[in-house]
Amino acid sequence: MIAALTTAPAAVIQPSDIRPRQAGVVRDVAAVAGRALRAIPRDPTAVIPPVFIALFFFLVNIGTLQRLTQHSIAGFDFKAFMMATSILLGVTGVSRAPALVLDIQNGYFDRLLLTPIRRLAILLGHMAADVAVACALTVPIVLLGLGLGVVFKTGFLGVIGFVVLAACWSLAFAGFGYAIALKTGNPAAVNSAFLLFFPFLFLTTSYVPRSQLSGWLSGVAGWNPVTYVLAGLRSLTMEGWRLTELSEAVAAIAVVGAVSMTLCFAALRGRLNQD
Repeated sequence: MIAALTTAPAAVIQPSDIRPRQAGVVRDVAAVAGRALRAIPRDPTAVIPPVFIALFFFLVNIGTLQRLTQHSIAGFDFKAFMMATSILLGVTGVSRAPALVLDIQNGYFDRLLLTPIRRLAILLGHMAADVAVACALTVPIVLLGLGLGVVFKTGFLGVIGFVVLAACWSLAFAGFGYAIALKTGNPAAVNSAFLLFFPFLFLTTSYVPRSQLSGWLSGVAGWNPVTYVLAGLRSLTMEGWRLTELSEAVAAIAVVGAVSMTLCFAALRGRLNQD
């Protein structure tokens, strides 16, 4: 009876036997993106100024140049033309890179590396949040354009394509901000990344068609990838489904994205090796 009551000792679990289990990459990305999106209401300065600047330039440029431009070019819709410029002003440089810098400075990034989360998901999650924010930022600008009489020749699908194309450009440019954030960990350096865009915007067809540019500026605009992004956006409102303009816009975004993402992921590897 005593033998029957005797039980074998329980197996002792050694600390080395405990291993964290990784979730799927989609769940990792969703978790990081969700945290980034939840932080936006606590930091409205990350989204309000870009929208305000875009709307301000849209209205001011229309009030200043519409009559002069449409008088010089018969049948030209200056409002539809300027909406693409305003969209790029609004979505370019909008990213969670400044928030990533804060995570690096306060040690959250290092603590995150102690978890089983995939390292690449940290970056992809922030970028997924950037795409969502860029899509949201285009809505008030598009609504203002529609209210002012802009007509999409491509219909409702053209509106969706317009938003998606703008968001893709925003993501391609955001890679530079993340590269600077991961390389330097300096908020001031990240905030100055948007200055890289200004020369590209004004050395292009931002205010008038390329046919109206002359001299060296026309040549520079031909090499500027922003020219083709603007042309792709404008084709959706002013011309209809133009495969040439849209394919050139996608190619320009792909080239800029390839450069920025190469720098970005290289900076991530450097940060991980450093930690």
